[in-house]
Amino acid sequence: MKREANLGKRSVLQQVTMEHKIIHFPSLKTVLMVEETLKNANELLTREKLKKILPKMVMHQTLNIILEYLEESGKIIDGRKGILWIYNPSQKLDKAIKEGVEL
Repeated sequence: MKREANLGKRSVLQQVTMEHKIIHFPSLKTVLMVEETLKNANELLTREKLKKILPKMVMHQTLNIILEYLEESGKIIDGRKGILWIYNPSQKLDKAIKEGVEL
């Protein structure tokens, strides 16, 4: 329980790194490259397909760390069938969610 309370105070990246023994941290350039590739994809992508279409090769563990970070920050959904970009920075959508009524 104490560990869970501490996790709430840390950033998403700190939480991800605490849960795994990290050999290699992704650079900002690599994270942005993966983000851009997922944003521009108009379909579900498996990890293998994502690796093939990335402009540069990324280590499997590094890609997993990036994907976990993106999922925890609400930018992607990583499901059984693949990975999908879901982030929408629309102010109208944000307002509708905040003011909406939950059914």
